Amino acid sequence: MTELPVAPGEWFERREVGGGVTHITEPHVDPFLRCNCWYVRGRDADLLVDTGLGIASLLASAGDLFAGRRVVAVATHYHFDHVGSLHEFDERVIHTDEAALIEDPARIGGWLRFDREPGAGPLPVEEAGYVLPADGELLAAVPVAGFDRHQYSVVPCTATRTVGDGDVIDLGTRAFEVLHLPGHSPGSIGLWDGEAGVLFSGDAVYDGPLLDDNPNSDVAAYCDTMRRLAALPVEVVHGGHEPSFGRERLVELCEAYLRRRAPR
Repeated sequence: MTELPVAPGEWFERREVGGGVTHITEPHVDPFLRCNCWYVRGRDADLLVDTGLGIASLLASAGDLFAGRRVVAVATHYHFDHVGSLHEFDERVIHTDEAALIEDPARIGGWLRFDREPGAGPLPVEEAGYVLPADGELLAAVPVAGFDRHQYSVVPCTATRTVGDGDVIDLGTRAFEVLHLPGHSPGSIGLWDGEAGVLFSGDAVYDGPLLDDNPNSDVAAYCDTMRRLAALPVEVVHGGHEPSFGRERLVELCEAYLRRRAPR
């Protein structure tokens, strides 16, 4: 197995994107697994949407950002690239349908590299449109010397709050409505600030290959989700992966999925 270099400086990278939102990501992770984490400052509490892979401590890396703050960490869904550091936060929120999944690392799963079998065809994610590294390495660096990516596993945790469609996460100065957006996973959610026109969409929609072939994905439910999203009066969508985008692109993405997957 290839020896990877230790990442220089902090494992996480962050930048302000406007509207009181901070983007946090792991730049040494392949785009396929590189989750977008979003941080929103409020009066009474702050919102953290997704927490990355858990390869390094998000809480420690962004300690200056979180210091003295009440942080509500919300998982848009249970997949390992979104819940890796969820256990580090005192308030942990996820949809009711997936609360039990984050308590079991085997059900969360997770891997940081893959080995191709000789003569094997493309992986399902490659058939969906992702271009994966030929050597199977999904990290360009490791957080510390001696980090063993074969031993990677998400630390399980228990949700302190479960939510469903229509529930509200109130930060004091702004509030987010929970939208249940199943398809990619049964408990996928988005967080919608209707006043600002801002949607945090998780993996329900982002500007890249959308995946609906996971063991508990549901294409019919995903089509319903796409119809719902296309009708939403958004100004900006902050997805679980890839760059943010506006309403015109959202409609394009939803319609493209429906052309591919909706029954004729």
